[in-house]
Amino acid sequence: RLLGGRLTWLKLRLQVRTTYLRDIEPLRRWRTLPYMAAAVLPCGVRLSAMAQRPSATLGRLPAVIAVFVAPLLLASAREEPPAPAPLFTVQLNKQYVPVVRNGAAVAQKTAYFGQIHTGLPTSQSFTVVFDTGSGHLILPSTACHSETCGKHRRYSRAESKTAVDIEYDGTLIRPDAVERDQVSIAFGTGKVLGEFVRDVVCLGGGPTTQAGGAPREVGRGCVEMRVVLATEMTDDPFGLFAFDGVLGLGLEALTLAPQFSFFAQVAAQHPAVQPLFSVFLARDDGGESRVSFGGHDERFAASDFAWAPVAMKELGYWLVQLKSVRIGDTVVEDCADGTCHAILDTGTSLLGVPRLAARSMHKLLARQVPADRQTDTASIDCRSVPGHNIEFELEGGVSVSLGVEDYSRPTPFNMTMPNSSAWRLFCRSLLLPVDMAAPLGPKVFIWGEPMLRRYYTSYDLAQKRVGFALARSPEELGDESSGLPPVGAPPPGSLISGAPLPPRPRIAPTASAEAAEAQADSPDAAVRPAAGAAASPETGRPDAGAVLDI
Repeated sequence: RLLGGRLTWLKLRLQVRTTYLRDIEPLRRWRTLPYMAAAVLPCGVRLSAMAQRPSATLGRLPAVIAVFVAPLLLASAREEPPAPAPLFTVQLNKQYVPVVRNGAAVAQKTAYFGQIHTGLPTSQSFTVVFDTGSGHLILPSTACHSETCGKHRRYSRAESKTAVDIEYDGTLIRPDAVERDQVSIAFGTGKVLGEFVRDVVCLGGGPTTQAGGAPREVGRGCVEMRVVLATEMTDDPFGLFAFDGVLGLGLEALTLAPQFSFFAQVAAQHPAVQPLFSVFLARDDGGESRVSFGGHDERFAASDFAWAPVAMKELGYWLVQLKSVRIGDTVVEDCADGTCHAILDTGTSLLGVPRLAARSMHKLLARQVPADRQTDTASIDCRSVPGHNIEFELEGGVSVSLGVEDYSRPTPFNMTMPNSSAWRLFCRSLLLPVDMAAPLGPKVFIWGEPMLRRYYTSYDLAQKRVGFALARSPEELGDESSGLPPVGAPPPGSLISGAPLPPRPRIAPTASAEAAEAQADSPDAAVRPAAGAAASPETGRPDAGAVLDI
């Protein structure tokens, strides 16, 4: 327009492209073109001084424009990639609680929990189990006066100016109300009765405020959500463990409403955060266990993630379909028709198997202790005695497996041989028989701590799928991963069920080919997509059926 007509302006733009871009052919043109329009604007300012003598200056335009355009094009080529989406991580404590029979500890239950904070301006801190098998955030209330609640930090409604008393559907409680909604939530073990409040909930560090008292963005890991305040809690498990409450990470169908789902609210209120969370449980007590929101940390993955779709999404569980289950070369008949499923449950400390398949699996997994090790029975740890792997083939073309250290009772069993006075030591499996009614049961596995130690798992809320990557071992992580000290750990060398795993021998860089091959054949050698399948890159029902079986 400054040069007297649109046609001249069009020629100018074409001349810029043909004169200058020809000289910088190595640059990717698709990245430079968006800057062309912006690059011409400074030339317009310069040309305004030349408008009185267009004929004298038009010949020098390509050179003039190149002066302005070249820096922009080169800056475009050097442009840094966008910053990665934020990742918010909470370290997890591991606690051991002994199971006592006849005055003696016969097993150890375990739980993993981390910190959250609620309310403003006073930050109230709580420890919670991040439970993929349930849906609500449950905290003990100051209105609960039982001995069980008294063992924990309790949520004080009076200390939070951001708290609002509500009914389950979000309706505000009237000042003159004489009654209010309550909910009863049953777990695999235990039960909670509670009321409802809406408040700010933050991961890890306590919440801070902006001007006017509004909660900060998810840069501090905060959302506004509905919370269940427990007025009654059963002693088992809540009185036995140190954690205060439960933060459910199941799908929305496990909640009374989406506003009760912590991660659904993260996705809704903070779209910059990837709708993924991941769980890493360290093999050894000295390692760092963690839950991360917004993706996963590559340092803790020893392989690419392979993804399996969530089955029966309407039920709310992180449930995968099992096309087959094998022990060694033997197919588990109850799952041969592809109708078995598995729930990934961070609130369960054992490997749960369908009760109807438990007997046959125990039989297939039993093995005799080698003769050369039967003399010193006190030193035998069945978690290191060779045996069959349990192989699971998932819908979506993913295969995962568990080895002897994942499913074995540590102590061998002394068995008298039939028609003989001789005896032999046998190693047995530690399986939790699961009884669940349809539609989840009866053929459902529960993948608790044994599976979650073996694999680093990622949960995709948007695409409703679960990712599996081999978890890095403490030897691979080295000093990168130092965890919180365990609570109530049994003494070193303990062989009761649930005791810490023995240290895995480190294979030196100069190890023999045989040792390297043996390591490659171990169950944690790879997450194997089935033939023809490839690992893809990462990109309502109340809790009556929740599975907090700690």
